[in-house]
Amino acid sequence: MRDKTTQTERMKWLDMAELPKEVVDKVLQLVEAAKNTGSVRKGTNEATKAVERGIAKLVVIAEDVEPKEIVMHLPALCEEKKTMYANVPSKVELGRAVGLDVGSAAVAVVEVGDGKDLFKEVSAKLAKKE
Repeated sequence: MRDKTTQTERMKWLDMAELPKEVVDKVLQLVEAAKNTGSVRKGTNEATKAVERGIAKLVVIAEDVEPKEIVMHLPALCEEKKTMYANVPSKVELGRAVGLDVGSAAVAVVEVGDGKDLFKEVSAKLAKKE
């Protein structure tokens, strides 16, 4: 049986409160620190696998992904697995933060490395958002 919900209704839950610029910057700094001294998984598929395996500490999702269906499963999966997630406005910025020359729709931080203090700060700000 086919789900009769419209695309607008399906996408409604994906729209999250926009994070302040300072929090987005901290999230991107954390991703960069994790890339340099910890461990990250780049891309939607790798981020999904990291969440499913329970190894992701934070998932960062780009808001400007087209079509949205590429990443629309991640917030629900993160909530189910009790993994923190954050949205950033640009997939290009997210890609740069993980050292790619192209954009990345999603990134999972597996080990924070030297970004422990940033992780605590971002965690506190994301907890307030909810």
